[in-house]
Amino acid sequence: MPTDVRMPQMGESIFEGTITKWLKKPGDTVQRDEPLFEISTDKVDAEIPSPAAGVLTEIRAAEGSTVQVNSVVGVIGESGSAVAAAKSSAPAKVEETKAAAAAEQAQITPVSKLAGGPDEPPVPSEAAPEKGGARHDVIMPQMGESIFEGTITKWLKNVGDTVQRDEPLFEISTDKVDAEIPSPAAGVLSEIKVQAGQTAQINTVVGVIGGAAGASSAETKPSAASNGSVPVPTPAAAQVLVSAPAPEPVAAEAEHVRSSPLVRKIARENNVNLAAVPGTGAGGRVTKEDILAYIEKGPVAVATRPAATAAPSKPVAPAAPIPGELMPLSRMRSIIAQRMVESKHTAPHVHTVFKIDFTRIVKLREKEKSKYEQRNGVKLTYMPFIARAVIATLRKMPIVNASLEGDAIRYHANINLGIAVALDWGLIVPVIKEAEEKSFLGIARAIADLAERARGKKLKPDEVGSGTFTITNPGIFGEQFGTPIINQPESAILGVGGLFKEPAVVTTEDGTDSVTIRSFLHLTLGFDHRIIDGADAGKFMAEVKKYLENWSEEIG
Repeated sequence: MPTDVRMPQMGESIFEGTITKWLKKPGDTVQRDEPLFEISTDKVDAEIPSPAAGVLTEIRAAEGSTVQVNSVVGVIGESGSAVAAAKSSAPAKVEETKAAAAAEQAQITPVSKLAGGPDEPPVPSEAAPEKGGARHDVIMPQMGESIFEGTITKWLKNVGDTVQRDEPLFEISTDKVDAEIPSPAAGVLSEIKVQAGQTAQINTVVGVIGGAAGASSAETKPSAASNGSVPVPTPAAAQVLVSAPAPEPVAAEAEHVRSSPLVRKIARENNVNLAAVPGTGAGGRVTKEDILAYIEKGPVAVATRPAATAAPSKPVAPAAPIPGELMPLSRMRSIIAQRMVESKHTAPHVHTVFKIDFTRIVKLREKEKSKYEQRNGVKLTYMPFIARAVIATLRKMPIVNASLEGDAIRYHANINLGIAVALDWGLIVPVIKEAEEKSFLGIARAIADLAERARGKKLKPDEVGSGTFTITNPGIFGEQFGTPIINQPESAILGVGGLFKEPAVVTTEDGTDSVTIRSFLHLTLGFDHRIIDGADAGKFMAEVKKYLENWSEEIG
């Protein structure tokens, strides 16, 4: 029976898409999961796979038309359907289409196969090892329900390297998490299909592991001169790649240009260095219109960084910035920039600063820290003290743990406490879920564990996001206090200042004043004035101050 081809939803906030190109025409044979048409939305350009095998019998939405998600844009009929006459009248055309489809399968793994569907005969590929072992496709994993693409930031292995099953193979960055992705099998990395700096949709084949350890793959191993770039064959050239002339190497900086898969495909087909294309999209993103306009008008002289060269046995390190050079934002930095602007535009920020006498806790920590680490296997830092004070106060004042949803306030059932972690390449906020259920020791262990795995790119997607309140600690760099930006959609954030000794006037019970040395730090509450009043913010901070200055909780 016929199968409807529908406009997919490419994200939670995307409700329509524009069909930019049909890759098949009525009467053409199409394989399941073979690219069928290209779409463009306000967030991504993508190739959409066929939902079934058969013959494309009808196109209902022409190129250039914009349609709502789930709209039927075409129909695929069975091979013996009404278009059989058209097929029989052009057998050569059909055979040519089948050959092209087979060639494309050298680079496309059907979703049914990835999901454990019935096995299909292995497709010959120039990346397959000469002898021994099976071919294993390395795919871009889905790192969360709302994540549809990821950027490969670094390959940890080079073509020809031996890799063990579950050994870290490459690093990715999404809008929620940076992570190391393990190898799906043991063998030799025989092909890299998506280079570092490029963005790929989930379930895209990004590399190939073929053969047992020690198998050779010299034909596809990148040279230093090409800076690790591997030519990607088009369907027409898939079977003659080895003898075909290699394209001109693209400069290394092009790998870090923000763009969609479709834009990179156009650039690749036209041998265009994306670093030379001015981007007009958000954060300097190169759009489809940008690349087409560049191709039409021809290259414009721009200053670009020379392509870096490095031995293929080592990853190419990011080059140091050159004074006066215009550097594109990294994916993480671009996301941080967008989130900060969105937060400032969304919430009217107000900040209140309280000075906390931390002397009692400083003395307790100095007395207990050695025994604490020996006893519990975790260092005793100041952060668990602050976290416990915040959690106790949030339970008393749930409005600070709430968030605004339209014209209503969401009072969260749990306290999901975000702890900001500074990384060499940006900032990430892992979350302690249901923090109110944890003891002091549980909080201390959770903070240490999340921070360590954040720096090692070991966090899981569900450990980043869904926070209800965030603590950030810029005081480790020596500042007195700061005015942090709220982590949306939360309504408040606590900034921790540096710890300093200061002279202070202390009054005894009999009213006698004296000057002594005390340890102080400043805590800053940034809050959304749409739902949190200044009075509530002041009460919250006064309660946190009281909890810390009169610490009486067992630390475990």
